[in-house]
Amino acid sequence: MEYLNEMTDEQLAMSYIDGNNRAFDLLLSRTQSKLFTYIMFVVRDHEVANDIFQETFVKVITKLQQRKYTNSGKFSAWLIRIAHNVIMDWYREQRSERIVEPTEDNDLSNLNSGLLDMNVENQFVNDQVLRDVRKLMDMLPPTQREVCYMRFYQGMSFKEIAETTGVSINTSLGRMRYAILNLRRMVREHSVALQME
Repeated sequence: MEYLNEMTDEQLAMSYIDGNNRAFDLLLSRTQSKLFTYIMFVVRDHEVANDIFQETFVKVITKLQQRKYTNSGKFSAWLIRIAHNVIMDWYREQRSERIVEPTEDNDLSNLNSGLLDMNVENQFVNDQVLRDVRKLMDMLPPTQREVCYMRFYQGMSFKEIAETTGVSINTSLGRMRYAILNLRRMVREHSVALQME
């Protein structure tokens, strides 16, 4: 087992494909927390997140056993892509939420969680602003919330987001733009102060 601990996620996946079940156990323990956090952030329901998490890993095991994974990139991005597809299938089944798609340009380039040295009061204010932004993000439609999460919490590029979600880069950029517009609208409607110190 010691040699397995030294393997990358990609190497563990290939080892599992070659029949090493212990490699998958380690791969699961390494990735389950990040994957569940992603799913929970998108669906915002613990029971649904558990179901999607389990379905995702059933699909992962199936795809690995069918040798549909090649070590051509990050295993975690492949895993997130599968989870994304499972989530989208779930949303299609629900058909309960319509997405509002405004048409103006905007960006979140001025939102930065890497805060510089500051005094305690400023830190408190900034922490509150970030909590408020997170609450507002939770109110976004699923596709917009997902692109915000991938961009700002996982640090993914728009190209990576597009590949993971199976859409074009323009669609990813559009979803981010609409998310920003919706966030700004919610800030105005709820009179939220988002001035960081």
